[in-house]
Amino acid sequence: MPRRKSVRSLQKLCLENVAENMQRLWAKDYTENYLDQYQFCYIEGPFNELAGSLVHELLCLKGKRLTRAMLHLLLVPQLTKLSLSNCPKLVNNTITQMIGLRCKNLSSLDLMGCSRIPINALVNLMEGLPHLTKLDLAETQCNTQVLSAVGSCCQRLRELDISSCKRISAESLFHLAFDPTAGAFCCPELQILSVDGLESKPYSDDLPWALAFLLLALPSLAFLENEFVAEAVCLLHDEDFEGAQIPAGFPSMEELVQRKRSAGKAEPGSKLTLPLREILEVNEPFLPEVRAVCPQLAKVTVLLEDSPGLSPSFLPWGQLANLTLECMELKELGELLPVTARLGAQLQALSVEGFSLGDGPCFSVLLSHCPNIQKFSASLFYATKPGRRRGATGPDASLAPPGFPQLRDFTLSFSDLHDDVPPPQVPVLQASLTSLLLRSPCLESVLLIGLPFSLDGVFESVLEGTSLPGLRYLSLIECKISSPTIHRLLSLDNPLSDLDLDRCPDIHRKDYAELLRRVSREHLELQVKWK
Repeated sequence: MPRRKSVRSLQKLCLENVAENMQRLWAKDYTENYLDQYQFCYIEGPFNELAGSLVHELLCLKGKRLTRAMLHLLLVPQLTKLSLSNCPKLVNNTITQMIGLRCKNLSSLDLMGCSRIPINALVNLMEGLPHLTKLDLAETQCNTQVLSAVGSCCQRLRELDISSCKRISAESLFHLAFDPTAGAFCCPELQILSVDGLESKPYSDDLPWALAFLLLALPSLAFLENEFVAEAVCLLHDEDFEGAQIPAGFPSMEELVQRKRSAGKAEPGSKLTLPLREILEVNEPFLPEVRAVCPQLAKVTVLLEDSPGLSPSFLPWGQLANLTLECMELKELGELLPVTARLGAQLQALSVEGFSLGDGPCFSVLLSHCPNIQKFSASLFYATKPGRRRGATGPDASLAPPGFPQLRDFTLSFSDLHDDVPPPQVPVLQASLTSLLLRSPCLESVLLIGLPFSLDGVFESVLEGTSLPGLRYLSLIECKISSPTIHRLLSLDNPLSDLDLDRCPDIHRKDYAELLRRVSREHLELQVKWK
């Protein structure tokens, strides 16, 4: 059954006590006598004696309940990690100055959503934190000036998020990778850069060219998040830089390519390659160019075109471990099988969206192709493509996939069930799901949405054995399952902590109330959702 409420450690209890009494006791004197009368560069108090990790945990415990006075007291020199994304309205010019003066040892800083920080304060802060390795400036006032300060002063930076910053333009990005005043390249260790939400000017290719510049100028970049990255990679593949839009004072694309080849000790004229390990949103026609330039890609999301089958560019793909396929138009699951037959054994994560289930045991066969999978997600339709008719399942309908010794996260979602007539693939689905739950000893998360059959029979088989020993999260949204089966699931020996029964047609208010009473009566550490 779910774990019973355990006794928390003395350290945890003490921190919770401090957090609970923060305003009434620890911040009371400072709030009443000093907060609005004085402005201190440094404050000596009880929190200066705490280890930085404990102060960080205390900040996390308070979260959105932090006040200005608490923040003044908790910004201490020993902090190495600081996240203020839970209290963005508190973070202004004064708080930013305090961070810069007191917290010079920060290696990780999260200011996401802190839009009240003025630009000049952000610049000063970046110039004063040279040890940063992780920085989140998403949804802030970050602009070209701030990026220039980041590029010039944060040379150890490995992760940066500047998503949804309205003051950033395509031209701003150049200043992150190169300092035109010093004539020097910046951020040599940057590996992950998120620029989500930034788009090109109307009728302009300025953003793809700026992204291409970053891909060449940042030698350690493994992941660049933006919807135009694949287009930028194609520009580099063609090496036709006549239309490149590079601001004055920055090296040309030809100079960057030459520098790239020299750094990799490649011969002149050899194929240009990048160390990217992950790309989001690659349109299927771009796959040949993307794969040629990025041979080390291990994680990719491909948007599939409305054409028969899948591109031959999927095969072979030796480095690929995490694959997401999203259909722009409806495709049948069977069209994916030639790809999974070749790549399935190497995949650690597979997500498929927008496929129709098709006829026969396609789903079971697909699973059997991926014996080493750790995370699987499928969002499917019952409908078939126009011109195809649903048929009954063939003699292989009882085919069940083999075991999945490494599977930890499983999601199966169905849509467009508009009538009470179950699709003919139900026996295959039931057999496949039952087999998977029985033979996946490491499962921690199971999410099932809108399945067209009752789960009572599936879980009856599961309950007969010692299955799901590591299950922590179970979601059965819009699924048919009875209250007695739920109670039997709670008797399994596992650490289940979250149970989602939203919109389950056979679970009623009285059933939900009884579940809550059992959780309380048996002192279970379990959150139950229902509506």
